[in-house]
Amino acid sequence: MRTDSSPGTLPAREHLPAGDAGTPVLDVVIPVYNEEKDLQPCVLRLHDHLKRTFPYAFRITIADNASTDTTPQVSRRLEAEIPEVKAFRLEQKGRGRALRTVWSASEAPILAYMDVDLSTDLNALLPLVAPLISGHSDLAIGSRLSRSSRVVRGAKREFISRTYNLILRGSLQARFSDAQCGFKAIRRDVAQVLLPLIEDTGWFFDTEMLVLAERAGLRIHEVPVDWVDDPNSTVHIVKTATDDLKGVWRVGRALATGSLSLDRLTRPFGDDPRDREIKDVPKGLARQLVGFCVVGGLSTLFYLLLYSGFRVFTGSQIANALALLVSAIANTAANRRLTFGVRGRGGAVRHQVQGLVVFGIGLALTSGSLAALNAASSDPGHSTELAVLIAANLAATVLRFLLFRAWVFPDRRDADATVGAPNTPAHTPAHTPSSPTYSTVGAGSMAQPGHHGPLPQRPVTRSAPHHPFDTTQFRAGEAADGSWRDATMRLQPVRPHDTDSRDL
Repeated sequence: MRTDSSPGTLPAREHLPAGDAGTPVLDVVIPVYNEEKDLQPCVLRLHDHLKRTFPYAFRITIADNASTDTTPQVSRRLEAEIPEVKAFRLEQKGRGRALRTVWSASEAPILAYMDVDLSTDLNALLPLVAPLISGHSDLAIGSRLSRSSRVVRGAKREFISRTYNLILRGSLQARFSDAQCGFKAIRRDVAQVLLPLIEDTGWFFDTEMLVLAERAGLRIHEVPVDWVDDPNSTVHIVKTATDDLKGVWRVGRALATGSLSLDRLTRPFGDDPRDREIKDVPKGLARQLVGFCVVGGLSTLFYLLLYSGFRVFTGSQIANALALLVSAIANTAANRRLTFGVRGRGGAVRHQVQGLVVFGIGLALTSGSLAALNAASSDPGHSTELAVLIAANLAATVLRFLLFRAWVFPDRRDADATVGAPNTPAHTPAHTPSSPTYSTVGAGSMAQPGHHGPLPQRPVTRSAPHHPFDTTQFRAGEAADGSWRDATMRLQPVRPHDTDSRDL
């Protein structure tokens, strides 16, 4: 349920139009650190596969994470020999930092990355990016835990991977199946808004990106992959696991407090079929009823525990009032987030005040039932009190749901369709989804959001394209209000050294 009238900052997803232009459609990033032996075979194999199977223009970007061996020289040599290969050097380690930097500067509408060991079968690459090109999905990930995946790896890594995903499901309510597979893709318009929200610069980068995207309602496409474990992997399992658990705690706390502005990732109103007016189909009523019942059941147990505890020290009326007050605050907060999908801190105080009014009605019902019980019996038993309170709470619960749905958290979609006046820019052209197009990007320029031209086919005759990482200034990301969030980013060129030897 949408509770505000903002049109969202992302454009409506559309199939990227095909055409003939010089901008790569796909930019595959390979983050590396001291991979002098595996880098060249990986790039050559990937380049050959894309040249044979991918129908559009592409680029392979090597993101060197401060390697101390001959990896930089190998990268520069590959860049000099293959027009579709570009090398970029970072002086700080961190896979997440490398992906953020290269993806922020890339003009390709589809951004992807894969590990240098190519453990994932490359036949899954086209199925990975196809739903992003078609406009079906916002992100795509390879999954080794899908039932149709074929995976060869040791019991230790299998146990760690499945345990980690169970932790994500239990703590962050993640619904994607595999957060750690080094085989992912994202649409550029989504990346521009999502990347500034991601704090991690290491291995947890993937998980944080997926969790935030999923919580914001973006569509994540999963592709079953064939995957063979690399026994020579240099990943430190213990340190990575520790950092991941710290990241889970940090993201979970941020989501719980509403400190993440996930509304920036919403699509325009009407892009989601749940926004549409469909005859005889209730607007999320079934889902809200289920959520409200779950929250109500837990709140009732919480209330009874509080009442039993307070009843030891005070009378029934005071114990009931205190227990109902505490449980009502918790109930309003839980329903606000889980049942009616209200995120962030905006309106939280108003919602709690309205919830306290509903609490007052519930207090009148339960207190009245206790008063009636005491009038009928001078010394009722504790079990009898609980039975009467349960019945009164059931009646109060039905009334609470109706008040929550109609007054505290009303469905604002009808108002969204009528409030937009000609003098209100947020409700006029912004509600009309526009089809993004992609234009040819000249040498040393950067494509800006919303100003693109046709999707380029891969040219038959290849010539060395402009270098995307020259000293031209790039805009790294756009803020929610339409202004550029960050200062322009200056990326230093990575060029073959005059004294590089071909037999390194």
